[in-house]
Amino acid sequence: MTRGDEGQAAVELALVTPLLFTLLLAVVQVGLVVRDQVLVVHVAREGAREAAVRSAVEGAAAASRAATDAGLVEGRASVDTDHVGGMVRVRVRYSSATDVPLIGPLLPDVTLISDATMRQESPAM
Repeated sequence: MTRGDEGQAAVELALVTPLLFTLLLAVVQVGLVVRDQVLVVHVAREGAREAAVRSAVEGAAAASRAATDAGLVEGRASVDTDHVGGMVRVRVRYSSATDVPLIGPLLPDVTLISDATMRQESPAM
């Protein structure tokens, strides 16, 4: 390898490294949003289960507790409950922040939504 070839390799590395670093940060951001989506699904299921066994108010409270316990940021989640024909539906909306350096400011926050529906259980006697 001649001296000119070594210089060319250094220039190529200098040109490709920022692109690879940016791509790595984008992958990290996507991973964080996917993690938040999994947590939102979990929160909706927890709320629906609680609402099916007890009441819609307790279901919404359980979903809020599950969101806090799961590590979702308070104030970014909203929980809605509906009772229709013996079924309970809990909808959770969460605004996932895109806060990875360099990539986050270029992207808007992502709104994640999950619905969970369960059959209303009659109270045990």
